[in-house]
Amino acid sequence: MSKEIVPQEFIASKIYIVRGHKVMLDSDLASLYGVTTKSLNQAVSRNLDSFPPDFMYKLKASEQENLRFQIGTSRWGGRRYLPYVFTHNGVSMLSSVLKSKRARQVNIQIMRTFTKLKELLDTHADLRRKLEEMEKKYDHQFKVVFDAIKSLLSTPDEPVRKIGFTAKS
Repeated sequence: MSKEIVPQEFIASKIYIVRGHKVMLDSDLASLYGVTTKSLNQAVSRNLDSFPPDFMYKLKASEQENLRFQIGTSRWGGRRYLPYVFTHNGVSMLSSVLKSKRARQVNIQIMRTFTKLKELLDTHADLRRKLEEMEKKYDHQFKVVFDAIKSLLSTPDEPVRKIGFTAKS
């Protein structure tokens, strides 16, 4: 196995769920590829026919605000334009647009990370299905146990508010 340029855990932390898709922000991808966000977006705009809407799309203001809340960044400073996000297929297509050796190596790692996340989610779904089968099979004496396990497996609908305070710098 080749040496990783960027740890898989770091890449996984840059994958977000937007509109029901696992996506990565243009700025995060640019940072991983070692280019500016402007350069990445210019390369994409020169090859727009390679990026249909299911590969890449621009965030809406409300989505960016929600993402900012998830990531924990500040309103101060930042970008003038709404960011682009790239799906698994869009990230894959970036390797044909960005021709550097680093871009190809990082792209391989990103593809592996997306695959690993998909496998984890498939395992999670399989576990949920098996749990439901067991629940049907056994009587109601285990209902409390099954309910507790289901609550652990469920994903929260709303982002959790941070507790505490932050000091102004």
